[in-house]
Amino acid sequence: MTGDLSADVAEPVPAPNLYERLITDLESADARYRLIDHAPEGRTDLVSALRGHDVASAAKCLIVMVKIGKKQTRYALAVVPGDARLDLQAVKALLDGTYVTFASKDKAEELAGSVSGTVLPFSYHPRLELIADPTLLDAPELFFNAARLDRSIALATDDYVRLAAPRLAPITTTS
Repeated sequence: MTGDLSADVAEPVPAPNLYERLITDLESADARYRLIDHAPEGRTDLVSALRGHDVASAAKCLIVMVKIGKKQTRYALAVVPGDARLDLQAVKALLDGTYVTFASKDKAEELAGSVSGTVLPFSYHPRLELIADPTLLDAPELFFNAARLDRSIALATDDYVRLAAPRLAPITTTS
């Protein structure tokens, strides 16, 4: 494992508790990861360039609201390759929904525990079901913002699957 946690950090640091929890979880599980400091950025294509990897290796994290009938609402954390588009209808079908949309920014940040652009590909909220597209696993290493805009993690893909235990289902579209 690598990573210098004593590096100077620009203030303010979003969701420091979530960042610390993630690092603690990775350390305690002997995950293979490295930290990458960069200019603050939350857009997948731009931060991928800053980190120096192909955008397909980025874990793009999107929070979706799925209605089941009129009274039940479920939320899913959909994780797809950075160059892919989420297929909302696939998520709706997977969860037996009657309606699907992206969660509001406020709701997404509440469930994720971090600001937009820093959502982790891990669910730390009991109401947030984690679903990952199997094509995400094609890359040997996944890149994602570490609950902050100025620091990312490169995590071995097999360690991600072992630790996050996502539900794997095809949730991307080509259009």
